[in-house]
Amino acid sequence: MSVLFNAKSLRLVWLSAVLFALSGCALITGDDGRYKPTPLTEYKPGLSARIAWKSQVGKGSGIGFVPQVVGSVVYAAAADGSLGKFDLASGTPVWVSKVDKKLSAGVGSDGKTTAVVTADGTVVALDDNGQIKWRSKASSEVTVPPIVGLGVVVVRSGDYRVQAFNAETGERIWSVQRPGPALALRAPARMLLLEGLVISAIPGGKLIAINAVSGDVQWEGTVALSKGSTDLERVNDVVGLPALSGSLLCAVAFQGRVVCFDIAAGGRTVWSKDFSSAVGLTIDATQVYVPNEHDAISAFGLKSGGLAWRQDALRNRKVTSPAPMSGAIAVGDLEGFVHFLAPADGQLLARILVGGGAIQAPLVATPQGVLVQSGDGLLVLIGLN
Repeated sequence: MSVLFNAKSLRLVWLSAVLFALSGCALITGDDGRYKPTPLTEYKPGLSARIAWKSQVGKGSGIGFVPQVVGSVVYAAAADGSLGKFDLASGTPVWVSKVDKKLSAGVGSDGKTTAVVTADGTVVALDDNGQIKWRSKASSEVTVPPIVGLGVVVVRSGDYRVQAFNAETGERIWSVQRPGPALALRAPARMLLLEGLVISAIPGGKLIAINAVSGDVQWEGTVALSKGSTDLERVNDVVGLPALSGSLLCAVAFQGRVVCFDIAAGGRTVWSKDFSSAVGLTIDATQVYVPNEHDAISAFGLKSGGLAWRQDALRNRKVTSPAPMSGAIAVGDLEGFVHFLAPADGQLLARILVGGGAIQAPLVATPQGVLVQSGDGLLVLIGLN
């Protein structure tokens, strides 16, 4: 496996191959078996998983396609340009639309405006009848799902810019950029809209908080510092969705740390642990759940950072970031299975086959169950008994 680039393109290259290589590429690791996906084994189920409904969004998925729940409906998009609004309880389509270009990321919605991004960096906004409102160009490729709210549509592009567009007109109203490292990951990063602030990862292991309306930077926090002597060794991007519980904001970086900040105390670091994740973390009221780069899943105490448990049964199965449900933690894997783990001790409770190839899009927890977007663009709600 090789990656070729010239000096001019060095700063803009996004290395999806890096994640693949470090989580199980046989061409690099050889045939010793250390990086092969762990075979599934039988165990006594503690819960029963069932498919509540399925609905086809379109064709294709990926790390930039995460369903979004707004009240009693869910919005979803697929790589072929399809997107739609679905009833969360039944999966019935409310409307389905299609953009005339392939998509690289989507979907973001506040229930009034829904946004997706095409492969050439065009941000497309639709009204809540599925009709296109406007198109505007981001500064470069976008692989992170947009966020929509407070009258703005916000995207993070591959040239390290966070940009906001007026949700009604598409006019660009602010742009924030930070210098980036030589190499960055094509990682499943996501932004968070929190109390008027856009919380976004920026390359180099940092988080930034931006006023969603004005574009003023309110805070920057370091999740991890670069280490190593080569550009590859120094890659340490924040991955996944920053998670909030009370005043604690937690995040994790590839080749870096898992860390929780106290935002009520000006972003003070409460605790941190050396850690490397390729997909990100989730939290509940008491713990932080995060897979490492080889898919061993760990639980840390939310307030203390103490290790509660570690589960290796899904090692090298390229799991998604976890989704917290009532009584279980859910992850998807490379073969289209969804696994459910016990929050208390990490024991496997249930699994169910969704199919459609590898699940790459993060799972989304809802009161009705967990939403899964399969590799072939199928939207699935899984419930537990």
